[in-house]
Amino acid sequence: MLVISAHAADFVWRASGAVATHTATGGTATVVSLSYGERGESGALWSRPGQTLEEVRRIRREEAIAAASILEADFVALDLGDYPLVVDEQATRRLVDLFIETVPDVILIHAPNDPFNPDHPVASQASQRARLLAMGAGGVPAAFPTIPPPAMYAFEPHQPDLCDFKPDTFIDITPVWPVKAKALEAMGAQTYLRDHYTERARQRAFQARYIGAGPEVEYVEAFQLLTPEMRAAL
Repeated sequence: MLVISAHAADFVWRASGAVATHTATGGTATVVSLSYGERGESGALWSRPGQTLEEVRRIRREEAIAAASILEADFVALDLGDYPLVVDEQATRRLVDLFIETVPDVILIHAPNDPFNPDHPVASQASQRARLLAMGAGGVPAAFPTIPPPAMYAFEPHQPDLCDFKPDTFIDITPVWPVKAKALEAMGAQTYLRDHYTERARQRAFQARYIGAGPEVEYVEAFQLLTPEMRAAL
């Protein structure tokens, strides 16, 4: 599993249950943080007198590494900066190299649309482009190693109804909820989001019962498949 997060905490709020479920059954996972979210997504840290950009970056890095460790995932930071996040050709090559190194079966990324966060669509587009580049021309021999087509899913944005997010995949994360809760606690720069995503997981569990989940399902994460051509193969 490869997870690509625009900012250091995005993967924790939106996909850490899926990551924990995957690693708990013996799978491997790598989380790529394109930025630390040090400029635009570290409100609690910037409320401290005399705060500096370098100190915020350090704290955010430590938080993200701690959260990934709780999930038993590897953590890779590209440190591209945020607000705005810019993924240039050099960064794209680094991302493609990570695809080729990890050879993921499944990739979790941001939804393509988000009218309220300028960095999230950039991360989504960069991830989709890197997937195509790493695959090469449909299995034709190339001057570089290529990977088989991995399935790609978008994790749920903060305001899904305003981001054209239509979930079609629900993962029961109830067995690993204590792990996700611990990862949430690690992200001290955005404590206000812990309750939001706890309630979102409960809401998705309620919705999942309409498609067959039992009452024992208490927490669910929702995703949208972005590679419909993979349905037949899956």
